Amino acid sequence: MEYLLLILGFVLIIVGATVLTDGSVALATRFRVPEFIVGLTIVAVGTSMPEFVVSLFASIDGNDGIAIGNVVGSNIFNIFAILGICAIFAPLTFSELNIRRDIPLTILATVALVVVTLLGGDITRTEGVILLLGYIVMMALTIRADRKNFVVESTEENDKRAKMPYWRIFIWIVGGLLGLIYGGQYCVESASAIARSLGVSEATIAITLIAGGTSLPELASSLVSILRGSPSLALGNILGSNIANILLILGVCSTITPLQLGDVTMGDIAIAVSAPVALLITALIIGRNKLTRIESLALLAIYAVYVYFLI
Repeated sequence: MEYLLLILGFVLIIVGATVLTDGSVALATRFRVPEFIVGLTIVAVGTSMPEFVVSLFASIDGNDGIAIGNVVGSNIFNIFAILGICAIFAPLTFSELNIRRDIPLTILATVALVVVTLLGGDITRTEGVILLLGYIVMMALTIRADRKNFVVESTEENDKRAKMPYWRIFIWIVGGLLGLIYGGQYCVESASAIARSLGVSEATIAITLIAGGTSLPELASSLVSILRGSPSLALGNILGSNIANILLILGVCSTITPLQLGDVTMGDIAIAVSAPVALLITALIIGRNKLTRIESLALLAIYAVYVYFLI
């Protein structure tokens, strides 16, 4: 039964990612919003809903290690695994804005998690509110800055998207989000049941299987964006999702109930910090503003080694 639920979850995630991407790009074209900003906000928050649902219920049930481990593991998986997989299909080009602002903001958000955990070993309600306010301010400044410099490209595809009725856009986005949420839940629940039957610890489940399962929407949406020739949407999706995971999800969860690290170690959080740092180094030094297939294989190898030693 668990395997059937896992397959059903995969189907819902793939279909949901497809229609969500279509609706989001259409919405961006309608309002003349850059695809990257749509990925940083609507798509990123939408695909982060499985992480939010899992972390929220885990925190309410007192499983703080799963709540935080899910977020930490998802951020690690997003950069090392998802961007690694995406760059195999097509090289990802980093814009100057990505290098100067977006990746550093992702690093800043991750460092914020390190700071609040080092202060007392937990995330209090006050710190949760600060994280949440940080997310709101960061998103507002990002949208404001990019809206000024955006120029709409007049293409046949953009013209079609601009003519899509608002009701259809709404159905596409809402339907896609629902597919991602329920699909992510089915994948996580079935994968957790399978893992527990094999005797895997909860900490390992949170950082690997649960985190990987809740990150499947990011993987699906990013792959769809890459295959449709919108790499900026894929990159914005990943960076925006990592920021949302820490500032928004942990902010909301810890505001509701304070969170403790549980079985999640500072070493795991350090790996989460190193992920965007490695991305920045790749963009500045190694890949010359590109993430090629060689660098993508290196990212995947790093993730494989981390999981090997974790297990």
